Amino acid sequence: MKKLLLSLLILVMLVSCNSVKKTQKALNTGNYDQAITIALNKLRTNKERKGRQPYILMLEEAYAKVVDRDLNTISYLKKEGNPANLERTYNTYLSLRDRQEKIKPLLPLYHAEQGRNADFKIENYDQDIINTKDKLSNYLYDNAKRRMVSATKKTDYRQIYDDLVYLDKITPNYKDSRAIIEDAHIKGTDFVNVTMKNKTDVIIPKRLEADLLNFGTYGLDDLWTVYHSKPQSAIQYDYAMEVTLREINISPERIKERQLEREKQVKDGWEYLLDENDEIVIDEEGNKVKVDKMVTVVCEYYEFTQFKAANVVGNVQYKNLRTKQLLESFPIASEYVFEHIYANYNGDKRALDDDLVRFLGLQAVQFPSNEQMVYDSGENLKNKLKNIITRYRFK
Repeated sequence: MKKLLLSLLILVMLVSCNSVKKTQKALNTGNYDQAITIALNKLRTNKERKGRQPYILMLEEAYAKVVDRDLNTISYLKKEGNPANLERTYNTYLSLRDRQEKIKPLLPLYHAEQGRNADFKIENYDQDIINTKDKLSNYLYDNAKRRMVSATKKTDYRQIYDDLVYLDKITPNYKDSRAIIEDAHIKGTDFVNVTMKNKTDVIIPKRLEADLLNFGTYGLDDLWTVYHSKPQSAIQYDYAMEVTLREINISPERIKERQLEREKQVKDGWEYLLDENDEIVIDEEGNKVKVDKMVTVVCEYYEFTQFKAANVVGNVQYKNLRTKQLLESFPIASEYVFEHIYANYNGDKRALDDDLVRFLGLQAVQFPSNEQMVYDSGENLKNKLKNIITRYRFK
């Protein structure tokens, strides 16, 4: 027990020593916020403990240096006078405020060896944050309005959208920014017209075509790409996606038979144990010894497997509607297999293993129609389409 306690004590000291070194390293390399995070985590519990004392001084030093660095950064950015720096200035003020809010709950922090409370400069940055946010909001809005007029590419509109979404985050519903966001989103979106072609000799079930072209069920989450299977007159489409089915192969209905014979020894009641003289064996307490009575059972097993398969082969093509060029083509294939097993027997079914018994009592079922087979292959085909759609990116 003493050895265990000693080992645990040594382990705790090593971990503590390692944390002190890690904090000091972060402090020495200018990673002040990392040093602050480590120190705060240690000081949140038992901040008066002797082992926590080094973290108080390191926290004090790291805080003073990072605050000084942030204030110098803000001063430089303001002197430069570039409105593009407003976002950085705003975020730096937020860092100053948030950092001191993390430290406040622990104050005061008393350092016993130096006999004083650690010194942390606490300021109210609220007005600076509000003033900078107002200037930043106005800059983002005016800049977006100008760029909406000069934008020529979808990527331009997407950048404007990102800036305005950020504006709406810091200043919700600023002027008519949400209307501009919607406009930028529409102009930055790639619209894709989807068609399906059947180049096989088999009629595609209408519900399969409807399922494949119902993109609302695909669970797609692409901000900048919209697929329409029913073209809308108000939209100018950028790309076409053609799903072409070239082969639909359906196998004949088949029933495969197999016959097995199984033999097994099974328990069938009990009997008295006999010795070599055919006399009943008596145990030490004078009781007659009973043993399981084993018998050999035989069973003939007849199994029938119904089988039918459908195979659908095709491809997906992406085309640029402006240049009329083929962008890329992907093969797709799907297979659906119908299989049903049923069985009967003659003899003692105790001779059969469980993997055979489970088919007893089942009956033959009606084979699915060719139309149903093609439809059932659609779920796998839909997954293949979804995989292509989610991976493909328009350039």
